[in-house]
Amino acid sequence: MYILVIEDEPVIRKELKILLENALYQVTALEDFDSVAEQVIRKKPDLVLLDLNLPDVTGFDICTEIREQSEIPIIFLTGRTDSMDELTGMLKGGDDYITKPYQAPILLARIAAVLKRTRISETKESTVLTCHGVHLDLVHTCLEYGEKRVDLSKNELKILHYLFQHAGEIVPRLDMIEHLWENQVFIDDNTLSVNVTRIREKLKSIGVTRLIETKRGMGYRV
Repeated sequence: MYILVIEDEPVIRKELKILLENALYQVTALEDFDSVAEQVIRKKPDLVLLDLNLPDVTGFDICTEIREQSEIPIIFLTGRTDSMDELTGMLKGGDDYITKPYQAPILLARIAAVLKRTRISETKESTVLTCHGVHLDLVHTCLEYGEKRVDLSKNELKILHYLFQHAGEIVPRLDMIEHLWENQVFIDDNTLSVNVTRIREKLKSIGVTRLIETKRGMGYRV
């Protein structure tokens, strides 16, 4: 699991990084506090440890910006002990609020609890995947965009499911074919092209024209 630490005090930042790495987490500790929310979204951590008092911005503001784009778990870790700060943190979308000085075993336990809770939630919600506002419903085998909906064939669903799972990445054509083969659906290179063309037509029918990008000689990306 990957944890992003946002703490401007160098000694505490180093201490947290060592503690988390010793607990076998992958860790990045930010040292640049410009456009913090953008950095969080780009790095895609499994959890964020967020201090409240940062240069030129508060942790509350950063949390608000992150919540506009993502449900990444956020734990506030701060020296501010006022109960109103804790309430504000929860209302802003924080998943937990831990005050300094913290006890290492308790901090690790609270992190593990939030990660576990998040994984359970993701499992329950994983029947619907979303990319650029387009919803892929795995149970009802359809695409939804706004108020419009279109049904998918089994192959179309499998192709889109694989692309949505790798959103932002270029997925090689061979990988997609092998994925479908492993799922016991035979599909050759030409069949893949035909299915992608059909998917694009269905996307167009619900008002989506540029969801699937073709990278010539490489593969597809959403």
